Amino acid sequence: MGRAGAAAAGEIAMRYPAALRRGALVLAGPGNNGGDGWVVARALASAGVDVRVVAPAGVRSADCVAERDMALSFPGVIQSEVGNAYTGEGVVVDALLGTGADGPAHGAITAAREVLEVARKRGAFVVALDLPSGLDATTGDANDAASADTTITFGTIKRGHLVARGTCGTIVVVDIGLAANMGGDDHISLADAAWVASSLPPIDASAHKGTRKKLLLHGGAPGMAGAVILGLRAALRSGIGMTKANVDPACVDAVHGAVPEALVGAWPAADDSTRDDWADVLVLGPGLGRARDTRRAVENAARRHAGPILLDADALTVFEGSLDRLRAVVAGRSVLITPHPGELAQLTGESIETVLARRFEIGVEVARKTGATVLLKGVPTIVSSPDGRRTVVAAGTPTLATGGSGDLLAGIAGTLLAQMSDPRTAAAVAAWIHGRAAELAGPRTRGTTLEDVLEMLPNAWAIDRTPLRYPVIAELPSVGAQ
Repeated sequence: MGRAGAAAAGEIAMRYPAALRRGALVLAGPGNNGGDGWVVARALASAGVDVRVVAPAGVRSADCVAERDMALSFPGVIQSEVGNAYTGEGVVVDALLGTGADGPAHGAITAAREVLEVARKRGAFVVALDLPSGLDATTGDANDAASADTTITFGTIKRGHLVARGTCGTIVVVDIGLAANMGGDDHISLADAAWVASSLPPIDASAHKGTRKKLLLHGGAPGMAGAVILGLRAALRSGIGMTKANVDPACVDAVHGAVPEALVGAWPAADDSTRDDWADVLVLGPGLGRARDTRRAVENAARRHAGPILLDADALTVFEGSLDRLRAVVAGRSVLITPHPGELAQLTGESIETVLARRFEIGVEVARKTGATVLLKGVPTIVSSPDGRRTVVAAGTPTLATGGSGDLLAGIAGTLLAQMSDPRTAAAVAAWIHGRAAELAGPRTRGTTLEDVLEMLPNAWAIDRTPLRYPVIAELPSVGAQ
């Protein structure tokens, strides 16, 4: 508790020095989260900050009692009644409820939580310890939790943080000597900049278009050439050596005019099983549509290609409720599927609500049933492999919540699938780069377009390898839309 509170106080002092000149208010709950708050109060006071603490539900845990008594012995820490909760302090610390809390707040805690909203509206910065009070650490159910500008959590990121990014603000993980695995699960890891940088294969100085691999994209039904164009552009900005697109004849001129680097041809006949060994990776789905013979066309295209395959959009929805037929397409090969929750619901026969509630588990189940690696898009994105390993990707902004975003991801992921041996790593790196490009496109997501994201893709590959400042071991930026 002492280590957690001291680390949190250090982060608050570093991030909000000007606001702390107006003092700090700590709202401390009765349990160990409240104990963390009392440690923060003592640490800030020792640095010369005027600190008031309000404990609306009293003090119950023995550790909390001990930390309260120690804090109140310091000059600069005073305890106030609930009625005088906010008096203009620059920083308000939410230490009301932590990871162990279950369900929505009630009683005195609910009243105190309203203070957080008032303070934030009046210009104070709200810092949550561990979790914004009321947020479920496992499900991400916000339970009307008051939003924080910064959430400082201890040792590891919880699932709830990743689901409720908008409630948590900037998420800062500080080291307090706990295990570093995510949420206590040894099979789940979080993709960060350092991991992505170490996972990317280098492009050798002697590389040529052949060694940088070839990508074939099959899609582009009438009126949907844009999906193919976005996918090809993303692939080219991700380092692919050559691209080719098979599209409906009505789309050939549009694609060729928009992406002159690409080879463009018409779709082969749905029953054409002629071997096609040109490409190192086959991307099926962007703008494909769902004509009567689409599933047969997808199955035959997969048979013609011997290498890795990425299935997206309607190349997946044509297998609605038929994971066995999808498994036959996989046939033991390196296959990546990239559904959003609605598409995964169609594949599995589950409701979208069930997919979202079980987002950390359902991808593994589908991966094991089909033999494919599953990239489940969303907040967060979760990549699952048939062996049960999962990588969580939290990069991105609501800029990506628009039509065509998945086509960009297909181009990035298809490129990496061609260049890397492990589809889970390729998928997770692609999702992180996709999200990072959106972050670089601008902190304000209103009015930012996919064209802006494409423009930032080259910069996203230039990953900052500067180590984080200890004790911070991970940081996720705020993603709220404005």
